[in-house]
Amino acid sequence: MTYVVTERCIRCKYTDCVEVCPVDCFHEGGNFLVIDPDQCIDCALCVPECPVEAIYADDRLPEGQERFLDLNAALARGWPVITRRKPPPADADEWRTVTDKLQYLEP
Repeated sequence: MTYVVTERCIRCKYTDCVEVCPVDCFHEGGNFLVIDPDQCIDCALCVPECPVEAIYADDRLPEGQERFLDLNAALARGWPVITRRKPPPADADEWRTVTDKLQYLEP
C-alpha cells in the first residue's frame, strides 16, 4: 500500500504534509505535490496534516481519483524531493474547493 496525493492539491500545494514524512517521499512540482510510492512506508502521518484532505491510501481513493496513483509514481521520478514546509501559493485558498483541476497541473 502507498498513499496518494489527489487532485485537491493542485493549485493549493500546502506543504504541511512534507515535514512529518519520516522517509522524505514527497516530490514537488510547480503547483502540486506527489508521493513516491516506492519510498512511502504507509505510515499515514501526512494524511491529517493536509488542510484540503488531498491524501488517501491507494485502496481508499475517492471515485474519479484513481488515475492519481499512476500520476504520483510517474511525476515523482522527475520532480525534486521536498522536505521543508513552504508558504502556499497566494491564491491557494481560492482553489480549495474547486473540482476538476487536473487541467491546471503544472510540471
